[in-house]
Amino acid sequence: MTHPRLASVPVTEPARHPGGGRRPSIDELRIDRDRLPRRSARWLVALVAVLALAALAAWLWGARGAAAEVVVAPVRVEAGGPAGAAAVLDASGYVTARRRSTISSKVTGQVEAIYVEEGMRVEEGQPLARLDASQTRARLALAEAQLAAARRALAETEVRLAEARLGLGRAESLLASGVQTRAAVDAAQAEVDSLAARLELGRQEIEVAARTVGVERQNLSDLVIRAPFAGIVVSKDAQPGEMISPVSAGGGFTRTGICTLVDMGSLEIEVDVNESFIHRVEPDQRVVAVLDAYPDWRIPGHVITTVPTADRQKATVKVRIAFDQIDERVLPEMGVKVSFLEERPAAADGAAPARRLLVPREALRGLGENGGAHVFVVADGRAVRRAVRPGEVRGEEVEVEGGLAAGERVVVRGPAELEDGQRVDVVERDAA
Repeated sequence: MTHPRLASVPVTEPARHPGGGRRPSIDELRIDRDRLPRRSARWLVALVAVLALAALAAWLWGARGAAAEVVVAPVRVEAGGPAGAAAVLDASGYVTARRRSTISSKVTGQVEAIYVEEGMRVEEGQPLARLDASQTRARLALAEAQLAAARRALAETEVRLAEARLGLGRAESLLASGVQTRAAVDAAQAEVDSLAARLELGRQEIEVAARTVGVERQNLSDLVIRAPFAGIVVSKDAQPGEMISPVSAGGGFTRTGICTLVDMGSLEIEVDVNESFIHRVEPDQRVVAVLDAYPDWRIPGHVITTVPTADRQKATVKVRIAFDQIDERVLPEMGVKVSFLEERPAAADGAAPARRLLVPREALRGLGENGGAHVFVVADGRAVRRAVRPGEVRGEEVEVEGGLAAGERVVVRGPAELEDGQRVDVVERDAA
């Protein structure tokens, strides 16, 4: 059966064999393309163009309509008073404790009992652990026995001295009556002096024995390790049965500490400030601290002092900062960012308090574009681009001008290719 579209296409006449026969060849089926209908070619081109336009439209609609997952945070408003404070310097550091101690023993011994665990609050003088006291108790019993023996020897010497003095008195009476000789009196006097000296020696031996007893009792007391100050146990470093020593044993299994105790009331902040900006820091200067663990919590504080030395390796100076009020959420070794504040001059009478809009630093995009930037605000399920002008940086937030209103939600994390008007799926920052 002949295809209807090929019925009118002329086909080249097959070549004849010289002998009158017919030589088969695939060239016999060649189509003369120059004789194809021009209307069919135009129809094919139009069909391809329509399909390409449809594919492009579908791709653009998909890219425009695809919802991007974004994390948002609200625009925060900060109302200033007639006089306020501006951040003049930002620095990073850590929460430290001025009173932090690894508690050890005064003597080397075997741990018999541990009375504390991590997180336990202890008072000053409270027992933390106890060492084996068997040998110390034996030495104490020996010292007490020696003290008792010295006291009995002293009592015997006192009796003998009294007897010698009586003998000396009788010898002197007999000498006066001419019955006794001077030699006998002298011998009696020597006996008295000897016993008196022995009595004094006995009293000193009693004092030595008593002090020995006191030393052994102190050694026994030292085997109970007590808290030197009130605080919280942050680490437990030994277990019953282990050896503990106040000095390192040099590669052995001897521990050098029972636990680590921190006075939470002595917490403060230490930050390293570049030495080029240390002139902006003054004693008692107001600061605002933001813990890495609580980025939305602004903690007021003030400068304690600037440590009078610099680190030549980092070219920084250490600054100590005190919290205005200690909170139980603040823990040692937490990372913190500090903004040093400078008092602003008071506003004119009747001037309205300034309202400042703050957004997370990560919400800003396109920084450096003629001093401006832009953010994406989520409205009606779509990302809307807003131009803003960044101001001063306050920890993890930036003050912005124009384009935003308090309470609006800005995108802080999302696709880098996020477009104006693109649909978005919102994830709140606290849930991210």
